[in-house]
Amino acid sequence: MKEDFLHYIWQYKKFDFSNLTTVSGELLTIINCGNYLQQSGPDFFNAQIVLGNQKWAGNIEIHIKSSDWYLHHHEKDSNYENVILHVVWEHDTPVFRKDNSEIPVLELKNYTSKRDLENYQSLASPKSWIYCESQIATIDSFVFQNWQERLFVERLERKYIPIDQMLKETENNWEAVLFCMLAKNFGLNTNGETFFKIAKSIPFSIVRKESAEVANLESLLFGTADLFPVDVQDNYTKDLKTRFEYISQKYKLKKIAIEPVQFFKHRPDNFPTIRLAQLAMLYHKQQNLFSKVIVAKTAKELHQLFDITISDYWQTHYQFDRESPKKKKQFSKSFVDLLVINTIVPIQFAYAKSQGKEASESLLDLLREIAAEKNIIIEKFSNFGIKARNAFETQSLLQLKNEYCNQSKCLQCAIGIQLLKT
Repeated sequence: MKEDFLHYIWQYKKFDFSNLTTVSGELLTIINCGNYLQQSGPDFFNAQIVLGNQKWAGNIEIHIKSSDWYLHHHEKDSNYENVILHVVWEHDTPVFRKDNSEIPVLELKNYTSKRDLENYQSLASPKSWIYCESQIATIDSFVFQNWQERLFVERLERKYIPIDQMLKETENNWEAVLFCMLAKNFGLNTNGETFFKIAKSIPFSIVRKESAEVANLESLLFGTADLFPVDVQDNYTKDLKTRFEYISQKYKLKKIAIEPVQFFKHRPDNFPTIRLAQLAMLYHKQQNLFSKVIVAKTAKELHQLFDITISDYWQTHYQFDRESPKKKKQFSKSFVDLLVINTIVPIQFAYAKSQGKEASESLLDLLREIAAEKNIIIEKFSNFGIKARNAFETQSLLQLKNEYCNQSKCLQCAIGIQLLKT
């Protein structure tokens, strides 16, 4: 038994309202169960009840046992002074306010139906992956689709937080924020944080000034990443190293401490050298990239922005001083899709929010154009009958798994609540 089940019972009034009495035998009438705000303080605010012949207005606190009041130290917290009713599953000790008046107690187990309890126990029983794995595919499609849209917006709101923080750090320089976000996602999971630190360490004004020559941008990125070999052999690498030393002195750039980039377990096209060279070429070719990203409304428009070819040297190399067969190494469709999902869409959402506009519907439509992501979480949902058709659905499923299933928030989830009703 968890408190969230009692919150569900109380919030949705899933108990017998007739002939309620407190544990002391006093007649109790519920006029208003209160507002479930899920913030610090009592569980339900602004409730109204009648005890005997006296009407009371105030807050409701809910616990498994009455003694949890003292276990949670509510007796020391002034926020709980206005509690008019203590709702518990099991009453095991009286609870008093600071003025020594006893708080009335309703023992909810006496008024909860056997069916609701059995449904909850079925939902909360251990499973191999998520609690509702054997039932999730039975959820009404209308309920599921509406919940997916809510999950999608929640995920955008979560991704907005680091963008908002970077905007404060850069004095609302949207181009600089986009550059850092793109760099992080160019690095994928393995090198993402390192690429992010590299991008943050280079003032975007320098990126803009040096973007006329792709070699200058490459030298900045490779030099900051400390990727130049100690014993340089070929002329191109020597030139990049010389350029980096000159640009560092010109702008008085400081060397930063970063984790070494990782090549291990990456396919050659995902080597950090290739991804940094692609990032350099992108900012060489696409001036004012942020403005172009913001006005793009379709997946096709966004893919066109990334339709670039890597510089000549990297068409015949994967690492410095090691020549390989020539390959243009253009962005794959799946890689651009990842950039759209994890960078472009969050940036568009954040910008619309800063302008006081609502963009979630148009972004939802955009991600419906993008192919479904492939990862272990999406594969698991598919095994249980939930097959994602596009990136909007995969993003909502990732939010569901990470923020609800993993947190055991079944009774804050539309799926869990629907299963309790059926």
